[in-house]
Amino acid sequence: MNGPSPENPHPMAGFPQVCFIKNTVKSPNIEVGDFTYYDDPEDSEGFERNVLYHFDFIGDRLIIGKFCAIARGVKFIMNGANHKISGISTYPFQIFGNGWEKAMPQPGDLPYKGDTVIGNDVWIGYESLIMPGVKIGDGAIISSRSVVVSDVEPYTIVGGNPASPIRRRFAQHVIGQLLDMAWWNWPIEHITEHLQKIIGGDIDALKSVRPHT
Repeated sequence: MNGPSPENPHPMAGFPQVCFIKNTVKSPNIEVGDFTYYDDPEDSEGFERNVLYHFDFIGDRLIIGKFCAIARGVKFIMNGANHKISGISTYPFQIFGNGWEKAMPQPGDLPYKGDTVIGNDVWIGYESLIMPGVKIGDGAIISSRSVVVSDVEPYTIVGGNPASPIRRRFAQHVIGQLLDMAWWNWPIEHITEHLQKIIGGDIDALKSVRPHT
């Protein structure tokens, strides 16, 4: 066997609270990699309800890599939540019409942070909040109930409100080697064969089984 099928929404028999969410996402502006799962006993297939203020006319994307673990209650705030902040009032008069539509913001008036991008092998803890345009690097860990307002470096643990670095998971030169190897892009047969080295802490052992390209 070469692991569970990434095309199976519920790869754990009898345990529907875990879902490979690439199979359930319908928005063309949300992209999810293979084996990334959402854990929620209430509705694991309803991941998109946690992507807030995501309006097609704005065009921002949520991109999530492979092999990510997303805990229950994680929320992603997208750019549609932003109000104009350069004027006296931040109130969105224009959405109510009836003469107030004349206050419609002009192009460029609303803050826009771009796409939200989550790398590969990222663990996002319970009830964390990811703000618009944040980039989270490969191998990062987001502690439970963190509010992530700025980019997170690869293989870095962050926590708090606002989230700040707690520590790097590995020395910087090791992180560079891990990013270069990008094990999540290996053939699934190779990943399955060398799981013990992937979950172990010996970088040299992992390098020794890197597939030839």
